[in-house]
Amino acid sequence: MKMRLNEKIPEISIAKEWLNSEPLTTETISGKPICVHFWSVSCKLCKKAMPSFVRIRDTYTDTLQVISVHTPLTEDDMDLDEIRSVAAKNDLTEPIAIDNEESLSKAFNIHFVPAYYLFDHSGKLRYIQRGKVNAKMLEKQIRRLIR
Repeated sequence: MKMRLNEKIPEISIAKEWLNSEPLTTETISGKPICVHFWSVSCKLCKKAMPSFVRIRDTYTDTLQVISVHTPLTEDDMDLDEIRSVAAKNDLTEPIAIDNEESLSKAFNIHFVPAYYLFDHSGKLRYIQRGKVNAKMLEKQIRRLIR
């Protein structure tokens, strides 16, 4: 089922494995706007977009909770060492949910990566951006949320 604007953020604790943090829950991340970033190691577009994403993450580190979700596109994408390597090479230091069982992908209805879901202070979905990244548009939507 497709996520719609104003829906509450799905429970993120369904991810079984995490990098860069202890397992998170939707309850522990509430209180400020949230950006959930879906990506995959085999996605060239994801890798191309990562520098812009990291710049945005670092710019809003005090006012925005950022969570990345690694979503496998192929069987090879499930290699944890490769996920760690790509995350390190691209400076992905935020909490990363490893979604090898695709439970978060199903909850968010992910069919394409990269994808960005922005939630407001109360956890309601306010913006979705999928595919080729328009960093300026994403940043504009983040600024609206953090006012």
